[in-house]
Amino acid sequence: MEMDNSLGRMAAYLRDHQDKVVGRWCELVAAGIRGRSSAVELRAELEDLYTLVLRVMAGADEQAAGELRAALDEMSRSRARNGFTPRETALGVFSLKDAVYELIAGEADLIPEYLSFSRMIDDLGLHTFQTYAAAREKIIADQAASMLELSTPVVRLWDGIIAVPLVGTLDSARTQLVTEKLLETLVATGADHAVLDITGVPTVDTEVAQHLLKTVSAARLLGAECIVCGIRPQVAQTIVSLGIEFGDIVTKATLADALHYALTRSGLKVTTADRA
Repeated sequence: MEMDNSLGRMAAYLRDHQDKVVGRWCELVAAGIRGRSSAVELRAELEDLYTLVLRVMAGADEQAAGELRAALDEMSRSRARNGFTPRETALGVFSLKDAVYELIAGEADLIPEYLSFSRMIDDLGLHTFQTYAAAREKIIADQAASMLELSTPVVRLWDGIIAVPLVGTLDSARTQLVTEKLLETLVATGADHAVLDITGVPTVDTEVAQHLLKTVSAARLLGAECIVCGIRPQVAQTIVSLGIEFGDIVTKATLADALHYALTRSGLKVTTADRA
């Protein structure tokens, strides 16, 4: 193919000028990432990429293309983990075109070879950006899952009594996590009372109420009684206006009231200690 011949000739030319091209490439990338990577690390990384690019362009090494993409994938994931922007990541590839163009600016006979080289770098740059975007999406998803996990703790209030303090909006995904953690804790601790504290839930609509009812029903199947507490006046008015029925589910105004109820149901008596 003509493109292959062009790339082969270009590879030979770039190999003869490797130090100059890599040096300029490092300068362009370093200016774009503003010291976020040391000069030594950057030089080593770009030299490895440059060598792989030349191997692919030469066309004599069948493994080179796979190794180059693997190296670009690792660079993209590393950039994503370390908080580099999409522009800073793409610059690591596309700036090679600028470095080469500066070298051949006065060589008109190399323009066809440069065009073939430019198209190849464009493809590699697109692959790099796609890998970076996928890595960022995974990082964001993992962070969201971690935040969701941390925002739904199950705490032990007393022997046989656990509580789930809920803060923020309840949706299907979060309610599923609440239910799973609650049931796992009930099985692990043998608790027979669970308190769902919704003090931090800003609104309770029909969907949220249904989520709560399903969680209570699931806990009952394990023999635990659930107490819902923290229903603020505004939330209570909303529940009434929507016609939501909690049935025989015990509700209390505060966590203290719910704990008092659970302790009493467990056969314990709550008294005020005499002060000497």
